[in-house]
Amino acid sequence: MAQAKINSKYSEELAQESLEWIKAVTSEPINTSGDTDNFFEVLKDGVILCKLANALQPGSIKKINESKMAFKCMENISAFLECAKNFGVPTQETFQSVDLWERQNLNSVVICLQSLGRKAANFNKPSIGPKEADKNVRNFSDEQLRAGQNVISLQYGSNKGATQSGINFGNTRHM
Repeated sequence: MAQAKINSKYSEELAQESLEWIKAVTSEPINTSGDTDNFFEVLKDGVILCKLANALQPGSIKKINESKMAFKCMENISAFLECAKNFGVPTQETFQSVDLWERQNLNSVVICLQSLGRKAANFNKPSIGPKEADKNVRNFSDEQLRAGQNVISLQYGSNKGATQSGINFGNTRHM
């Protein structure tokens, strides 16, 4: 039941976009169909993910395990996740190795790849999804900062006609 709910969030379009992006960055001849079976088959051993990390930043993952043994594949996936975090993918947008390896939550894998895809522009590679916002640092002088302390922000609401004893207008309530 819970599995069906997780799978319902999976988007074949985003999965396909992710795979096409991986293909563009790595030049690997992968099938870019977004259905869950293909998405899982292409990525489950972690080899393509490791190649992706190395394509974004050469030497990111020193050893890619080509073996099909479970723990070797999990090692590849973990190495990729470590790189994704180093590339700036927020922890909440990464996935657990078992999400991919045991096919528990392929949607979280798509989310992670989409997030990484947005960061790809930082490595002069094609990127997917919306452009990341740039930092907008503002430098205020001490004088400007002091002037701001005297302004009563309207976020706190206005104080029109109110006293500590309450707002009095119209017919008041007699007790």
